[in-house]
Amino acid sequence: MFFAVAKAENGIAGRPRAARWRSALRTLLRREDGATLVEFAISIPILAVAVIGIMELSMVLFVGSMMEGGVRDAARFGITGNSSGGETREQRIIQIVSDRTLGMLELSEDDISTLVYPSFDSVGKPEPFTDNAPENGVYDEGEDFLDVNGNSVWDADMGATGLGGPGDIVLYRIDAEWPLMTGLLSPVMGEDGVVPLTASMVVRNEPFGEP
Repeated sequence: MFFAVAKAENGIAGRPRAARWRSALRTLLRREDGATLVEFAISIPILAVAVIGIMELSMVLFVGSMMEGGVRDAARFGITGNSSGGETREQRIIQIVSDRTLGMLELSEDDISTLVYPSFDSVGKPEPFTDNAPENGVYDEGEDFLDVNGNSVWDADMGATGLGGPGDIVLYRIDAEWPLMTGLLSPVMGEDGVVPLTASMVVRNEPFGEP
């Protein structure tokens, strides 16, 4: 009898306590205080990545544009056949490109290449060769070829290193690497934290030195 009464009293006392908990939970779920702060905390990482991405892309485009301008100005100087201030043509061209890129790129002679071609149609093309049987469309050791650049070996690009003479066709090319400010965009932009940049231009030298 005692246990039955105690159980009944506990049940009567328990129901209001459960009701209070349910009421408090419903009130808490309806509250919107701090919702803006929570939403901001969730969205700020996405916003930060987007801002960094825009900055990275803007810098890549800016540097690429300066490289294009630098190779254009270098080609304009190179076609004249002149040298300046005791410098060679090669040294002057490197200086022009460095100046046009505002020193943002650390360029060396290895980053700037100039190749001479016999015609515009031959730019970037391999040296002609005789594809002996079985014909496979690629050069095989021992096949006859036309040594356009005169280095005694077959080349996949027939261009000869140099700035050429009067009337020659010359390809100016800059290859550089731009380091990313952060590693956040490395998976989708660049490789190993750097973005490869290339700028090139093909021109015909003026008839300098001719009467």
